Amino acid sequence: MNAFRLAGDMTHLLSVVVLLLKIHTIKSCAGISLKTQELYALVFAARYLDLFIHFISLYNTVMKLVFLASSFSIVWYMRRHKIVRRTYDKDHDTFRHHFLVLPCLALALLINERFTFREVMWAFSIYLEAVAILPQLVLLQRTRNIDNLTGQYVFFLGAYRVLYILNWIYRYFTEPHFVHWISWVAGIVQTLLYADFFYYYIMSWKNNVKLELPA
Repeated sequence: MNAFRLAGDMTHLLSVVVLLLKIHTIKSCAGISLKTQELYALVFAARYLDLFIHFISLYNTVMKLVFLASSFSIVWYMRRHKIVRRTYDKDHDTFRHHFLVLPCLALALLINERFTFREVMWAFSIYLEAVAILPQLVLLQRTRNIDNLTGQYVFFLGAYRVLYILNWIYRYFTEPHFVHWISWVAGIVQTLLYADFFYYYIMSWKNNVKLELPA
């Protein structure tokens, strides 16, 4: 494992910790899209079907369990916790996220590394992760009221993908025959979706002002 992969994993984990800290400590999910959290839960469920049948390393197994448990816990908190669910902005979180699922599944059936159930589900999870952040970004644009923890959560989530791209570049030049076009193209698309948010986040940090996205 190289430094870029480790940094990407830790940044991804940090984004989850920030979100859980907000939900568990402040008892608020204001500014957080339930639609995006449900998509991420589906992403991890589809990707980690091999959790108990294909052992790579203890680190790999633990990280899979952490992301599975945290994603479903966040969805549970937002849907079932009496206090947290009251802070959910249902009126603005109206992105029709189910329209993202079927196209991603169809694409996975057409473009995959091998036409097996696990490989199709893996490709599906990659495609869906690339666009899962869309409901969250739309929600932030509609509300324009972004607290620090929500901003940090989205920033760390985007930074994780940037670090993974650097990881792929490093592995391409250091490992023979390292080519994963599905992950690469989907990862670039996902990173581009964050570009606008990154710009306003960095500008708000630089000018020490509250983060706001243009409507």
